[in-house]
Amino acid sequence: MARVGLSAERLARAGAELADEVGFDQVTVSALARRFDVKVASLYSHLKNSQDLRTRIALLALDELADRAADALAGRAGKDALIALANVYRDYARQHPGRYAAAQLRLDPETAAASSGGRHAQLTRAILRGYDLTGVDQTHAVRLLGSVFHGYVSLELGGGFDHSAPDTEQTWSRILDALDSLLRNWPAP
Repeated sequence: MARVGLSAERLARAGAELADEVGFDQVTVSALARRFDVKVASLYSHLKNSQDLRTRIALLALDELADRAADALAGRAGKDALIALANVYRDYARQHPGRYAAAQLRLDPETAAASSGGRHAQLTRAILRGYDLTGVDQTHAVRLLGSVFHGYVSLELGGGFDHSAPDTEQTWSRILDALDSLLRNWPAP
């Protein structure tokens, strides 16, 4: 018998917490059922399957990240906005590693279009206005920033910088300085 109060939203939130504890790859409907001490079958009235659960967690993570980014960017421009956005991604990944991994889940086109993924691109484009980038150059820069932020955060979370100096805070700061310089001096096509 399903517990009173279970809903798809509550299950997605619990799944997100579980992802942060054990890793996004370990989140299944079965693991979630154990967390609520219910039979797996009772969760299927709220979720289609594990993929549905994983998608809901990804959407939750994208929403949380977009909300944090919007708050961090309010009233900022240029390098200050760049640093704020970068730190939102890095801090979120450190605080919620499972949710951060979920935010990277490939979504079907319809789900992606309805997600907060578009807000992420809009927020990144907003900071690029401070660098006078337009059109296709904005798209290139959005991809560059996403690649650098995600690449660094993923390597850092995976321990890729644990055994070398200088400290990762120094490197992060230098990378953001370099990105600011690159964006101010964007090469002509």
